[in-house]
Amino acid sequence: MSLLNHTLKYLAFALLIIISVWAVIFYINMLDEVYDSLDDGLDNYKMLIIEKAHQDSTIIYHNEFAEGNYKIREIDKTYAKSIRDVHQDTLMYMPFEEDMEPVRLLTTAFKLNGRYYELKVITSMVEEDDLIEDLFYALIWLYIAMLMSILLVNNFLLKKVWKPFYSLVDQLGAFRLAKGKKFEPVETNVKEFRILNESVSGLVKHSLDTYNHQKQFIENASHELQTPVAISINRLELLAEKGNLGEETMESISQVIQTLERLTRLNKSLLLLSKIENRQFEDIEPISMNALVGQVKGEFEDFAEFKNVTIEIQEQGEMHVMMQKDLATILISNLIKNAIVHNHSGGRVQVSVGNTYLKVANTGTDIPLDEEKVFRRFQKDSSDKNNTGLGLSIVKAIVDLYGLNLVYEFDGMHVIKIIKAS
Repeated sequence: MSLLNHTLKYLAFALLIIISVWAVIFYINMLDEVYDSLDDGLDNYKMLIIEKAHQDSTIIYHNEFAEGNYKIREIDKTYAKSIRDVHQDTLMYMPFEEDMEPVRLLTTAFKLNGRYYELKVITSMVEEDDLIEDLFYALIWLYIAMLMSILLVNNFLLKKVWKPFYSLVDQLGAFRLAKGKKFEPVETNVKEFRILNESVSGLVKHSLDTYNHQKQFIENASHELQTPVAISINRLELLAEKGNLGEETMESISQVIQTLERLTRLNKSLLLLSKIENRQFEDIEPISMNALVGQVKGEFEDFAEFKNVTIEIQEQGEMHVMMQKDLATILISNLIKNAIVHNHSGGRVQVSVGNTYLKVANTGTDIPLDEEKVFRRFQKDSSDKNNTGLGLSIVKAIVDLYGLNLVYEFDGMHVIKIIKAS
C-alpha cells in the first residue's frame, strides 16, 4: 500500500467519526428548527381561530378534528385559568394513511362572551423515522463521495506533489556502489524534500567514498600480500631442489611451503568474499544447475577417487537460476568439495537437483553440526590444515546475494540444501 493510500485509511476512519458527530448535531438542530417553525405556525393559526370566533360564534361548536385542524370545547373558569399554551407531539389516526401519524398539538384556552373554551390546534409534522432514514442514506452517500474525492486528489494531485520523493526512491533503487554512478539530487521547492535530498546525497557520497577506499585497500592488500608470498614459495622450492639439506630441514621447508600456500588460498577466499559482499559481480544470466553440477562433478572425480568417495547425482527436475556464471560454479564447487573433504574413506556424496532446490548430502561424522555456526567464517570441523574454513561462508554469501535460502539438516547424512525463494 502506498503512503498516500495508507494515510487515506486513517483519514477515512477520522471522517467517519467526524460525520457521525456532525450528523447527530445537525439532526438535533434541524429538529429544533422544525419544531420552532411548527410551533410558530400553530400560534399564528390559534390567533386566527380566536379572531374568527369573535366574528362568527358558530365555530365554537367545532368540536372534532374531522372537519379541520382544530377543535373547541367549553370548559369551566377554574380549568381555563390553569391552562397554559402547551406544544406537544402526539399521534392521530389519519384516514388517508389508515394509520396513526405523528402531529404537533397546541392546547390553549380563550374567553368568549363571558364563557371559557379550550382550543386544540394540530398540524402534520415530519416523521422522525423517515427523517433519520433519509439523513442516514444521505450521509452514507456523502461519506462515499468524500472518500472517492480524497482518493482522486491523493492519486492525481498529491502524487504530483510527491513526485520528487518517488524520483528519489527510484534513483536509490537503481543505485549500485559497484557502478559508481553519481547521485543526482531532485529539483524541488518543498523544504522537507530538499532536506531529504541533501541527507541522501551526503550519505551516498560517504558510502561511495568508503566503498572505493575499502575496495582499493582490499585489492592493494591482496596484491601486496600475494607477491611476497609467491616469491617466498619460489625461493623455498629452489632451496629444496638443491638437495644438500638434511631430512629435518626439508620437512620444515615443506611445512612452511604448505603454510604459505594455505595463506595464498586464504587471501584469495577473503578477497572473493569481499567482492561478493560488495556486489562487484553485476552480470547475471540464466544458469542450469543440472548442467553445472555435471560439469563440476567431472572436475572433482580424481579428488573423490583419491579420497575413496563416491559421487552420485539424482536429477528430479530442472533448476534454473539467474546468477553470475563464475559465482554459480564456485557455489557448486565449494559444496561438492566440502562434502568430499569432510567425508570418510568409502563414503558417499549425493547431489540431488529439483525444480526449486539443490541438495548436497555426504556421509561423515555421526554428530550433527551446529546450525548456527556451520556457515560462519573460519568454522572448521576437521583437522585438515589445508582447509581455510571459508568454503561454506562463500556459499552463504553467494546465496544471500541472489536471494536464495540456505539450510543445513542432519538425517544420518550431513545435508546442505539451497532453495529458490517462492
